Amino acid sequence: MKKIYKYVFIGLFLGYSTGCDQNFDELNTNKVDATAIDPAFILNNAVLNSGYPGGALVYDMGIVQQIISPNSGVLTGANFNQDNRNSTGSLWGSYYGGVIKNTRDVMFRIKDNPSRNNLMQMARIVQARAFMMLVDTYGYIPYFQGGGGFSDQIFFPVYDAPEVVYADIIKELEEASVALSASGRIEAADVLYFGDISKWKKLGYSLLLRAGMRMSEVNPGTAQQVVSKAFQGGVILTNADNAVVLQDANYTNGIGNTLNSTEASNYYMTEPFVNFLKNSNDPRLSSIAVRYVGARSGPEQQPAVASTAPALQIGMPMGNDDAGAVQAAIDAGLASFYEFSQIDRLRVGSRFAPTFWVTASQTLLLLAEARQRGWITSGSAAEYFEAGVRAHMNQMASFSPASAIAPADIDTYISANPLVVNTALEQINSQYWVSSVMNGPEAWANFRRSGFPNLAPNPFEGREVLFINRLTYPNSEISVNSENVQAAIAAMGPDNLETKIWWAK
Repeated sequence: MKKIYKYVFIGLFLGYSTGCDQNFDELNTNKVDATAIDPAFILNNAVLNSGYPGGALVYDMGIVQQIISPNSGVLTGANFNQDNRNSTGSLWGSYYGGVIKNTRDVMFRIKDNPSRNNLMQMARIVQARAFMMLVDTYGYIPYFQGGGGFSDQIFFPVYDAPEVVYADIIKELEEASVALSASGRIEAADVLYFGDISKWKKLGYSLLLRAGMRMSEVNPGTAQQVVSKAFQGGVILTNADNAVVLQDANYTNGIGNTLNSTEASNYYMTEPFVNFLKNSNDPRLSSIAVRYVGARSGPEQQPAVASTAPALQIGMPMGNDDAGAVQAAIDAGLASFYEFSQIDRLRVGSRFAPTFWVTASQTLLLLAEARQRGWITSGSAAEYFEAGVRAHMNQMASFSPASAIAPADIDTYISANPLVVNTALEQINSQYWVSSVMNGPEAWANFRRSGFPNLAPNPFEGREVLFINRLTYPNSEISVNSENVQAAIAAMGPDNLETKIWWAK
């Protein structure tokens, strides 16, 4: 009897064991969580990380005298023309970690999948734009090996010379723009253009135009060739084709976040920027600016005392710390420096304000300059200039209905401010300065290239440089990748704010 029980037990055990083994794979397969991700969503992550970090307020927008803070501490930067490596590395960290890592990943995943050709070209364009911003900001950068820690296990990338970087960026943009195919797979998950290949092509060629114009002073022959190719390829000429990331509660505007949180009462529009708009009766002033009349503190900056009337706007003079700003307010007859005009945090400076990468206005103004230089032969410089100014004025409605400009006001401004041959380059690039408000890196890059607008140096006493030419490498990169950083510095020049970028005027 005991033997019978024993055999029955062994049989049941073997049956149970076999049953478990047969269902093992099924029982251990996760049927709920995703086990793979469409590379299109990885590219979307790169796109959403391609905005402008808070460091653009500390440096880029202050260097070109659009927005400034009299505060020191964590906000020390363009306001005093001083180095602040807590902020100089903000673009470096956000773009290498949030953009290029993802574009490299996309390209690695689909490199052997020709059905995703369009996604590959889109990733190349997004990556080229990111690298252009990095090389324009820092000079020598890790390019060919940059961002390869995840995909290629390269943890200590070497640095490449900016002229070499630019040559490859131009190649990437040209090849990617040509290779995009309307007959290929449409990447409908794309958050930038929703898979519209014609718009992606225009973005690629518009960035190519931008890259070509960067070389206008250092290599005009090559610049003309690149500009001509971009123009022939087809660039962004209408606001409907603007490269813009639409922000929402899940993906907010980085600059808007800063302006609407701890630094709400610390940043002010500058006197040069306000006066440039005010003196020409530019209707964009009322679209961009707000002044809290009578405010004596940050908490008193309330809607009840807010005014967008152009006549009431007063910009903060350059060159002030907190004490200087107090005196400047007294000199202007204001209750306090909290009364100076600000970027309107409910419109242009909102958390939900769209983030513009490349716009019709910027592209048309570059074409105006290219035509003025004789690099393209279609149209006239005056026509491109007028179209560029109109495009930006119409673009203002994208920030808020309250920022929309009436067509009659646009016509009046255009009629009163035509392009004049003798001052054409100054006019074109000064308008580019206005057109690039809230896009600090681009406004700063074009200012260094063109020398316009004609801004007076920041008069703050004890400043290190007249104008900041580049930003310094972040301390984290210096400590981790020291050997390659030092090699770059030896080739480039001192790692300071004064060393010029390769293409700078």
